[in-house]
Amino acid sequence: MYNQAAAATAYQDTGQKTGDPRELEANLLLQAAAKLNRAKANGLKSDELDEALTFNRKLWTIFVGELLDENHGMPKAVRENLVNLGIFTFNHTLEIMTDPENKSVDSLININKNIAEGLRSTPA
Repeated sequence: MYNQAAAATAYQDTGQKTGDPRELEANLLLQAAAKLNRAKANGLKSDELDEALTFNRKLWTIFVGELLDENHGMPKAVRENLVNLGIFTFNHTLEIMTDPENKSVDSLININKNIAEGLRSTPA
């Protein structure tokens, strides 16, 4: 496993190389969704599921941290909605980790895919 500082550094390094932060964020969300989907397809095996959930949680931790910055350029209402989604992902991740047999990763996959789709759409 990797630590959160390394994940944040990788995020920043990739952002500098790719240029478009929205595209980077969309790609990372889709990568997290793919990891969760693979874990689901493989029967939610403990190590694979833990890795996918950890990756997703760390990604959302970075997003929420950025969104909590009052100087963030996004409108406050949108930031608040995304922070609430982040809190949901944290809580649902904990539920899955404590009871993987009876909890679904589908909502996390869908959230990531929908947010990625929104990031890739042309802003109004």
